Formats: sequence, C-alpha cells, structure tokens
Amino acid sequence: MRVWLLLVLSLTAFNCQAEDCVRTPSMPIGLKLEHYRSPTPACVPNGLTLTTAELQTLIKNDQPILIDVMAVFLREDEGFPATWLVNEVHESLPASIWLPSVGYGVLEPKIETWFRAQLAKLTKQNFEQALVFYCVADCWMSWNTVQRVREYGYTRVYWYKEGIDGWKEAGLPLVKTEPQAFN
Repeated sequence: MRVWLLLVLSLTAFNCQAEDCVRTPSMPIGLKLEHYRSPTPACVPNGLTLTTAELQTLIKNDQPILIDVMAVFLREDEGFPATWLVNEVHESLPASIWLPSVGYGVLEPKIETWFRAQLAKLTKQNFEQALVFYCVADCWMSWNTVQRVREYGYTRVYWYKEGIDGWKEAGLPLVKTEPQAFN
C-alpha cells in the first residue's frame, strides 16, 4: 500500500510539471524543424519532463518503455533491405529500445509508418503505457518525439531532457545498443 501511495504521489508531481510547461519565445510552435543539436527548453508541451532522479523512480515503480531516438542515416539500396548506418559504438540507458531518426520535425512517410508500428508492438497497443523518450543533452529529437507521440494518442509520455549525457554524468551505467531493424 505504501509503495502504491508513493507511486501515485510521484506521478502527481510529474503531472504538475506538464501543466506548468509555459511556452517561451524560444520554443517553436509545433515541432522544431532544424538545428536539432542546440539548447533545449526546460520542458516540453504536452509531455512530462523528468530529471535523472525522477526517471530512476519511474523505472523502479512503473516499468516505462525507454526509447532512445538518436538519429542515424537510413541506407536504402535497390535490391537490399533498408538498414541503419551506425558509424560508431552507441550506448543507451539499460533496457532501452533504439528507434533512430523519429525526432525530425518532418518524417518521411515510411519512417513514420515504421515508428507507429514499433510503438504499437512495444506497447501492445496500450495507449496508457508509460513511454520515456531521450537522446543526448541539447537534442531536439526527443522533444519533438514527445509531442509527436502525444498526437498519436499516447497519454503517458515523458521527456528525459538530460538524456544519455545526464545519465552518464550521474555515474549510471550505459549499455551498447543497436537500432531496431527497419522493416
């Protein structure tokens, strides 16, 4: 009972942050369309912004799906399956799924279709499943993704603003990861 009460209180605190996200002049109306690696705002409209400590609590109490959205190039050669071109080792938060390149302001239709299918599979079509999106610090990809996923109808959408950099700076482990296959 005590754990349940703590969970309810902690999620209530997160919801207050979403309601308190005040649009600033530096925030784009809608999604950011360029300069994806630049300073990001303190919060995201329609999403819940998490600190590292809050994310740790959420992971412990609610088992969210963690989704890394760091971009990589999709290679498509005629006669071969499309594949993500990863040119260096990539590390993510433990138990994360890497769905690359879904945070651009405008998605190619095939990437958006793939992304929606991945979300449906990961959440088992449960639109109330907690989803945490992140990238690296000062990356608009995850900020955009939170808003996009809310538009898809998912209700418990979190933004881990500090991303991979914040997790690493807190001394927490990262794991080598590969992007989900594009199919």
